[in-house]
Amino acid sequence: MKKIFRPKIIDAMKEYSAKQLVSDLVAGLIVAIIALPLSIALAIASGVSPEKGIYTAIIAGFFISLLGGSRVNISGPTAAFATIVAGIVVQHGIEGLVIATLMAGIMLILMGLLKFGSLIKYIPHTITTGFTSGIALTIIIGQIKDFFGLTFAEGTHAVETIEKAEAVFASLGTLNIWALTVGLIGLAILIVWPYISKKIPGSLIAVLVGAAIVKIFNIPVNTIGDLYSISGALPTFSFPHITTDMIITLLPNAFTIAILAGIESLLSCVVSDGMINDRHNSNTELIAQGVGNIFSGLFGGIPATGAIARTAANVKNGGRSPISGIVHALVLLLILVILMPLAAWIPMPIIAAILFMVAYNMCEWRSFVKLCKTAPLTDIIVLVVTFVLTVVFDLVVAIAVGMILAVVFFMKRMADNTTVRAWTRDSGKENTRLKSLPDRVTVLEIDGPMFFASADKFSDISFEEDTKVVILRMHDVPALDATATRNLFTVLNSCREKDITLLLAHVAEQPLAVMKRAKFISAVGEENLLPNIDEALKVAEKYVK
Repeated sequence: MKKIFRPKIIDAMKEYSAKQLVSDLVAGLIVAIIALPLSIALAIASGVSPEKGIYTAIIAGFFISLLGGSRVNISGPTAAFATIVAGIVVQHGIEGLVIATLMAGIMLILMGLLKFGSLIKYIPHTITTGFTSGIALTIIIGQIKDFFGLTFAEGTHAVETIEKAEAVFASLGTLNIWALTVGLIGLAILIVWPYISKKIPGSLIAVLVGAAIVKIFNIPVNTIGDLYSISGALPTFSFPHITTDMIITLLPNAFTIAILAGIESLLSCVVSDGMINDRHNSNTELIAQGVGNIFSGLFGGIPATGAIARTAANVKNGGRSPISGIVHALVLLLILVILMPLAAWIPMPIIAAILFMVAYNMCEWRSFVKLCKTAPLTDIIVLVVTFVLTVVFDLVVAIAVGMILAVVFFMKRMADNTTVRAWTRDSGKENTRLKSLPDRVTVLEIDGPMFFASADKFSDISFEEDTKVVILRMHDVPALDATATRNLFTVLNSCREKDITLLLAHVAEQPLAVMKRAKFISAVGEENLLPNIDEALKVAEKYVK
């Protein structure tokens, strides 16, 4: 049995070698180079200054690797948080974001301590695909302005995705052809470069080429330095002023951040497990994610989680222990101190191009299309509704409504598959497995879970006038709830009014426990609870005689 909290670094160090150290150092260096432009771009997409993305990758990346339940998971800022973080910053400022991040971190620790790691699997694939695709579209819409070099009219309020789309259409006449050219060059490099080299990330080449073009030819394009003040200072500790009102207001956002962090980090762990033939500890990983997010918030960062692409790059470049993740954080720290001021030269269209590629890689459009073609209609409805609500409203609404729809549709599906049918007296006509029935005995076979959504199936039960014994065969009833138990009492009372004896045959463990707690077994009589249909038919014959 796994311990709730046992960092993977403990096991990794038992068999560590100098050869593995070299591999981890190389992998950590490469992942840091990949993470650098992504962290800056994701910070900007989240509505915060560029260095906060680096802070997040350093602080959260270090603590999550040190304490995590995966050998190779790399954590930092991810695109999944961009929309929700930007919304929090606009409504509640940086301090509100810090409070939400701290609350999310506490929630993640509690989720790990309460062993919720395995519960993440109960979130349907349709919902994760829906909101992931929705987030990708919101990122694309949010970056159109910088990619095309548009200038919004003074006083334009473009916070929500739909507002941004409207502002883009209203500003198409302000297109900057130089910005578009630089953006297209960056996009071309991002698309073509992976065919040239797998070792050096295309995003870094796009940043270097784009900055060089703009600087050398003095092209009139906005750079990071034009819009943001760049700081190469080390992250400093700062505790926010927390009030009860802020906690209540930010609770839904914090819950969404915690759920997203849990889902993304554990998905990343599952993917990496398959790549290195290992098995992560999900509860340890949740606790580590919680600790990482708390420290990220306290040291000026934004929410963090496991990054699947960076984790895969870590594995492909030889990373096999948490040391590579720690090295990645330390390398980013050196870059922050030495090279961060140079980030001011990065053109905004290049940042937009990088985020376009991030959005494309995360959108899961193939999975989206496949689900629309092959999934049941109810699953398609959940998928599309979650997607639309993510774009039109926000993740909190999308996940809540998506989960409610998924649960309702699942209950309906289960209720539709639950049947109560009577055995025919001539078994050969309908089902040869049915046994020959004595006269004046009715066998009702219940197939499927009996719960509040299917409990009305009992209302269809009818008996012949001369029936003396009714047997409820419950071999295929895996579960029973209070509403169905109440309806069973109705059946029992109806039998008593007609002087009919009720027998129960082959009751499964869970339904039996519910019946005993509800005193239904004592009402029916312990002697009328039989282990199988054969025994029940023998007892029924005695009652009839």
